[in-house]
Amino acid sequence: MKASDYRAEHFLWAVEDGVGTLTLNRPERKNPLTFESYAEMRGLFRALAQADDCKAVIVTGAGGNFSSGGDVHEIIGPLTRMTMPELLAFTHMTGDLVKAMRACPQPLIAAIDGVCAGAGAIMAMASDMRIATPRAKTAFLFTRVGLAGCDMGACAILPRLIGQGRASELLFTGRTMTADEGERWGFHNRLVESEALMETARALAVSLASGPTFAHGMTKTQLNVEWDMSLDAAIEAEAQAQAICMQTQDFRRAYEAFAAKRQPVFEGN
Repeated sequence: MKASDYRAEHFLWAVEDGVGTLTLNRPERKNPLTFESYAEMRGLFRALAQADDCKAVIVTGAGGNFSSGGDVHEIIGPLTRMTMPELLAFTHMTGDLVKAMRACPQPLIAAIDGVCAGAGAIMAMASDMRIATPRAKTAFLFTRVGLAGCDMGACAILPRLIGQGRASELLFTGRTMTADEGERWGFHNRLVESEALMETARALAVSLASGPTFAHGMTKTQLNVEWDMSLDAAIEAEAQAQAICMQTQDFRRAYEAFAAKRQPVFEGN
């Protein structure tokens, strides 16, 4: 698959310099998600595993907001009329989006401005890194609509990012986490002004895309699978992963560049 050939229907997608940018693009409604956009994003993230022209991905929203979550009229309303099998099919699909984001070998960078709520907050959480502005307002607001906070992996991932107590507070209350809190707590990697958000995210993505991308994919895999390993099992898994990376040409390129006192040029193999 050539990621640059993909034509998105329910969001914007572009690839430049090895960096894919997925933009949620319903700014008049703060970029809510629909059944169709959930499914299409899940499919794209799965397909990116086979895309050799995309080395890193930025996920963002148009119009000064990230995403307000599931569309009230196009998702929430219809859900109240569904049967249990239909509801379970929906929750499996939304969970599959997070699985696809985590399984996608490319590093994912969420560029967050303004509202980042509900499933939008989950997408930010499921990304590998998060750059936000002082305007970012993140809320896991499921309890505010009578649902549990355990949505789309939130109870598994969020405590690992910000700690059990802080995650519990956000998931029980549904309150907004301010940008400053998010940075202090480790949810946001850094805060930048709104006008510098995409430039900063892109600079990080380009630097990752120019790195040893096979090794980046291995790093992401190990970050995922070591969650439920013992320390001994994790060290063994990393020994095997690193030995595999030592067989790549990028490892040799890095050594040869160091010996020649020049910058390595990685090719992802």
